[in-house]
Amino acid sequence: MAEAVVEARGLGRRYGARSVLENIDLDVHAGQVFGVVGPDGAGKSTLLQMLAAILRPSAGTCQVLGRDVRRDPAGVQARVGYMSQGFSLYDRLTVAENLAFAADIRDVTGPDRAVRGAELLRMAGLDRFQHRREGQLSGGMRKKLALCANLMHEPPLLILDEPSLGVDPLSRRELWRILDRARTEGRTIVFATSYMDEADACDRVLLLRDGKPLALGAPQELRRDVAGQVYRITGPALDRIEAALETDVGVISFQRRAGREVRAQVRDGSRLAPIEAAVAEAAVPTMEDVFTFASAPPPAPPGAASAGPPQPPPRIRNDVIVSRGVSVRFGDFKAVDDVTITVAEGEILGLLGPNGAGKTTLIRILCGLLSPGEGTAEVAGFDVARQSEAVRARIGYMSQRFSLYPDLSARENLTFFARAYGVPRSELHGRIAWASARASLEDAGEGAVRDLSGATRQRLALACAIVHRPRVLFLDEPTSGVDPLSRFRFWRLIAALAADGVGIVVTTHYMEEAAFCDRLGLMMDGRLIALGPLTRLTDELGLVTPDVEAVFLGFIERERTGQGRAA
Repeated sequence: MAEAVVEARGLGRRYGARSVLENIDLDVHAGQVFGVVGPDGAGKSTLLQMLAAILRPSAGTCQVLGRDVRRDPAGVQARVGYMSQGFSLYDRLTVAENLAFAADIRDVTGPDRAVRGAELLRMAGLDRFQHRREGQLSGGMRKKLALCANLMHEPPLLILDEPSLGVDPLSRRELWRILDRARTEGRTIVFATSYMDEADACDRVLLLRDGKPLALGAPQELRRDVAGQVYRITGPALDRIEAALETDVGVISFQRRAGREVRAQVRDGSRLAPIEAAVAEAAVPTMEDVFTFASAPPPAPPGAASAGPPQPPPRIRNDVIVSRGVSVRFGDFKAVDDVTITVAEGEILGLLGPNGAGKTTLIRILCGLLSPGEGTAEVAGFDVARQSEAVRARIGYMSQRFSLYPDLSARENLTFFARAYGVPRSELHGRIAWASARASLEDAGEGAVRDLSGATRQRLALACAIVHRPRVLFLDEPTSGVDPLSRFRFWRLIAALAADGVGIVVTTHYMEEAAFCDRLGLMMDGRLIALGPLTRLTDELGLVTPDVEAVFLGFIERERTGQGRAA
């Protein structure tokens, strides 16, 4: 076994009377990739900041690269590369200037400095953009630049806080190529993530939730522990399969997958009850399955709401979004280019694309916040350019970071948003009760929102976005940073809203979620390069089985090689 680069025993951190992390024991050995996996609020950032000697532990001991994080924090900081979750670069400096600054503060001098910087930029695909200001880069490019800045002093240990959060699949692959290169050079990597598939790339993982360790070990060992408890169920009527799973008390969770199948996790000691006209086969567990088992609540009584995926809306009705040839420019840059798209009542449209593809700009246009330079768009029957106030009164918007007021209670937040959306005083109580029930907020309590779990805050943000009963709902990365079980529960809420006739537009970087949408719209360089149900897009590329990530990358590659055509 290689020498230990990180040794922690009983590590914990408190803020006053509140414990945010406790009883963490871990060892990370030289050359390993170690993943800290969990949803937002699990304590991942706190743990990484203690390993980087930025935060002092409240309990326990921690040695990093042979130095005590309490007694010699400066010695630890000098030898690690720490990349925070937020961007730590200077937006007014160019790519090259940011890299030069990183070299200066790390005392990187000598003739090798320029060679090292040029090599890092070339490896990250940023050499063509070294004279562009950081603030003008896409999210994926900024992440790669931040990683390059932390590699300038060639640290033996990289500590990365959610490096791929909010990054499209293509940029994630490019980030991991850089990390693979760092690993082959002998560096040790500790990173935090809420993406369960990234846990499979680790030598060992620590699963965290609510500041407490759930499991620790190699991915193959953790998957082996739940073997025989995961099923792949196929049959002609998926709705009937899901209805049967909802009443099976032995089922922890189930999710509809691309390819007309349902995946279910069954409690230890339980067996999956037979389902009429369906075939159940044992499936190979994934790290998402492992986390679901590790964080599963006690059994719910029969008939209680499950964490399964959405059911499709019963029918498609009138269009609530109609855009025709919509374009918008910022100077010489065309952010949205001739986009024609419709969304019907009760339809869920998944809007996918690389960072900088134009998704956010298009949503701003459809929300009435930005007028199109060319073309027209109507939302809920109103023109977004001429009747923007009427549009905004009939839409709900949920941002990636949940625009809630942390010092207010859940009810106070709901009251504020209801009044802001113009709900009459006489209807406040009924609307808040309806939105709370729709979002399953029975666990919100009367305390401040800042003390709620990430999953509860997510559902509260949804309730605030629908309290005025909008006809159209925009969800911008709504499940970013939550655990798999909470994510699937949230999708059932989205499906219920669609069944009520709400037209929904969702952006997401979780590719498996796109399979829950009725149609997908793929954007690149401001253009809509593909539009349709997943099965049709799969057929168009000649793929054998529906796979959202393969479809996403396939259309992007086709577009880049000049083989694309207008969607």
